[in-house]
Amino acid sequence: MNEYFAGLTTEEINEATGMIDESTTEEMLQLINRENAKVTAAVESEIPQIAEAIDRLYEVLKNGGRMLYVGAGTSGRLGVLDASECPPTFGTDPLLVQGHIAGGDIALRTAVEGFEDNAEEGMALIEQCGVTSKDAVIGISASGSAAFVIAALEKAGQMGALTISVVNNKHSRLEQACEICIAPVVGPEVIMGSTRLKAGTAQKLVLNMLSTGVMVKLGKTYNNLMVDLKASNKKLYDRSIRIVRNVTAVDYDTAASYLEQAALSSKLAIMMIKTGLDADAAKQQLELHEGRLKQAIQHYYAAN
Repeated sequence: MNEYFAGLTTEEINEATGMIDESTTEEMLQLINRENAKVTAAVESEIPQIAEAIDRLYEVLKNGGRMLYVGAGTSGRLGVLDASECPPTFGTDPLLVQGHIAGGDIALRTAVEGFEDNAEEGMALIEQCGVTSKDAVIGISASGSAAFVIAALEKAGQMGALTISVVNNKHSRLEQACEICIAPVVGPEVIMGSTRLKAGTAQKLVLNMLSTGVMVKLGKTYNNLMVDLKASNKKLYDRSIRIVRNVTAVDYDTAASYLEQAALSSKLAIMMIKTGLDADAAKQQLELHEGRLKQAIQHYYAAN
């Protein structure tokens, strides 16, 4: 028996769910729900590490670097999911926050066995992505044992990149390969070793915090409104109108008119309405304040 795997919390048998196969459907769901309730407390215990990671990631992105999630299986899919939501939500370049999974894109839909154990592929990924000291690489692995992820973090560290891990066991192999380790320990799974359950949920919550926290610090929101979203469909266009109206109190037609003048940028439309500037002048003011809408408006009022 591999002593490392035998000692992992994520590989333990959950005594509370030992008779799940004899439970009624409702009893089964109650068991699962009680276990899920433990996840938020596990994540909360890691907030100091998550905060440190966000502050460091903010500096990376502010200075022209990138965030790269690297994972295998469920962990890799969660990284790809979080990265893919950043462009529509925060208007970011698709290359700014990237998600990479062992086995490539085919592994998003079909389990590709063996790739998580391939250290050479992990190192090759970092080289292919052109990772430098300006970037940050976030390795995600429930067990903290995926050689693909460990090797990717080690290689990124050799390149001088910021390295962060999201793992569900303390003192894992992955922890030794990074600068900042975020390790919400959720305990044994409802079904032994099925880390798509509580471990996956904890990882999703942490990744939500990382990307959202960084984007807020980068000025991608006004209050809690996603003013940098891309109105790429009817729902998001309607949301953009509502965001503009919420901030400026104009009517629907006025909001729509300014949104068109602003090339569907809610942030620019709001800046134009709030200041009376045309699109070019409003855009210039936003650029002076690194895209921070609230700061740009406040400065304009103070100066005028």
